[in-house]
Amino acid sequence: MGWNKQVLLRDYVTGFPKEDDMVLTTSSTAPEKVPEGSNAVLVKNLYLSCDPYMRGRMSKPLHKSYTDAFTPGSVITGYGVCKVVDSGHPNFKAGDLVWGMIGWEEFSLISMPEALIKIKYTDVPLSYYTGILGMPGLTAYAGFHEICSPKKGETVYVSAASGAVGQLVGQFAKLMGCYVVGSAGTKEKVDLLKNKFGFDDAFNYKEEPDLTAALKRCFPNGIDIYFENVGGAMLDAVLLNMRDHGRIAVCGLISQYNLTKQDSVHNLFCLITKRIRMQGFIEPDFKHLYPQFLELVIQYIRDGKLVYVEDVVEGIEKAPSALIGLFSGRNVGKQVVLVARE
Repeated sequence: MGWNKQVLLRDYVTGFPKEDDMVLTTSSTAPEKVPEGSNAVLVKNLYLSCDPYMRGRMSKPLHKSYTDAFTPGSVITGYGVCKVVDSGHPNFKAGDLVWGMIGWEEFSLISMPEALIKIKYTDVPLSYYTGILGMPGLTAYAGFHEICSPKKGETVYVSAASGAVGQLVGQFAKLMGCYVVGSAGTKEKVDLLKNKFGFDDAFNYKEEPDLTAALKRCFPNGIDIYFENVGGAMLDAVLLNMRDHGRIAVCGLISQYNLTKQDSVHNLFCLITKRIRMQGFIEPDFKHLYPQFLELVIQYIRDGKLVYVEDVVEGIEKAPSALIGLFSGRNVGKQVVLVARE
């Protein structure tokens, strides 16, 4: 047995999460081998992914969700990239690089490794498998292409557009020949949208006293497609600016995750009058598309047609702060924690 740094959830969280809702501990019982006769794999964790959906897993479960809540006193789990150290499973061997759901710890014993995905391409940063080539990438790809039914020349609005998913949605839309506008919460992020990701326009929502007017300015003829990451007042403003037969893909509602009482949405009648299709979705619904997604996106990366911005912090002890930072917009790009180098 060896030492294993771990991040645990201290207790269920109400309201805005804090760093001390999580606790860093060191276990003296890290496994060094897979138990005899087991199908498990033992992995060394290299990168951890910080994602907004994890906030929901920190709350006491009051109703059924698509993913289980964390257990107070237990290791937090999330997507990550790791290297197989030992394997009792025929599909994996020591040295394999994989990505999937792992513990927020230095080493994880994964008892059901079938969901792990072997990393096929290593000519890109391994951290990309927490983002552009991982769950956020497939979320952006499936949400835009499968839910939004885009056509060349349509107008597309993306909220939280500089984040792990939003930056890709905007670029996918540009590759389709759409007119794309994004919003973000700092000048630095707005500059990224326009100068790095190729959005046609972008604005800082914090500097707009009237979101409805801001959207009208950016989309004088209305919005065909809205990729929803924010909710609340932003959704209300968008509904008033949607075109007839518009489509809204509801990926996230980050403005609502830390509220004890969620905001009301007042303009839902627009769904009827404008015949808008508004659909929620989650990435696991589209896992079957991952192979074709991977081949397409890896080529886009190699050809320089897609770029990706990451915000990487080093050390598992930085993980709680990195996760909390998502909800104040501190991160610039996809938030990643480097646990160990390969």
